[in-house]
Amino acid sequence: MHSLKLHAPRLFAAFLFAIALALPGVTTAQDKDYTPSVGQEGKDVIWVPTPQALVEKMLDMAKLTPKDLHYDLGSGDGRTVIAAAKRGAQAVGVEYNPDMVALSERAAAQEGVAGKAKFIRGDIFQTDFSHATVVTLYLLPNLNVKLRPTLLKMKPGTRVVSHAFNMDDWQPDQTENVEGRTAYLWIVPAPVDGTWRWNGSGNGPKEYEAALRQQFQKVDGAARLDGRPGQLRDVKLRGDQISFTVLDPEGARRDFSGRVSGNTMQGVVKLPGGEAKWRATRAN
Repeated sequence: MHSLKLHAPRLFAAFLFAIALALPGVTTAQDKDYTPSVGQEGKDVIWVPTPQALVEKMLDMAKLTPKDLHYDLGSGDGRTVIAAAKRGAQAVGVEYNPDMVALSERAAAQEGVAGKAKFIRGDIFQTDFSHATVVTLYLLPNLNVKLRPTLLKMKPGTRVVSHAFNMDDWQPDQTENVEGRTAYLWIVPAPVDGTWRWNGSGNGPKEYEAALRQQFQKVDGAARLDGRPGQLRDVKLRGDQISFTVLDPEGARRDFSGRVSGNTMQGVVKLPGGEAKWRATRAN
């Protein structure tokens, strides 16, 4: 079960425990060897689970498929990992409490997904999850922000879904609500900041230049065509997919779309007389 990591004093833990008991869908695991309690303290956090309905919504938002590798950071009793494994994905939970890890492994076996669900006893800030394609979490904002540099270095297109808490000024790509709870989705954007140049085709400009400025998935900038100022409009970046419009000094429109890969982006441009391929490289 996905767990909320709270750096909180003992009095606040008691308060959260009372709230958690009233939450819809919250249950405690039953096991003869170990039974966790909502609000219990760990190394420096307390445990509050995510309701099952929201777990399913978070996986829906991530568009999880059997081709995905899913990591749940702070996996608690393993509910989110088990739900992902039931959808056919290879799923991994990272949890500091060894009793929770053992409980999760037993639960996965009981649900028939032990081959798809794996649990690691470890610190989420010291565990390598860079190869994941989907990451789920339920952490306080300061912990989300601490993780943010690691998340932004992941492969463009990786989906990150958080229960309740955001990523400061990294705005979500999607927000959903379930039974009064909020989930946020971010799609890791490709780094596109810098100056890009490419050759034109047809009867239009022979040389293009776009100077892009990026703040997470939000991108704007300026364009030049054959050394003359043009206009760069409607830049959209979703993972490694980019699209934008360039207007030349006479107002002729060209719509570019393509994929970013390191210092290269390439795709198709719609011209007044049809379509053509384009390929840009980043300077320096």
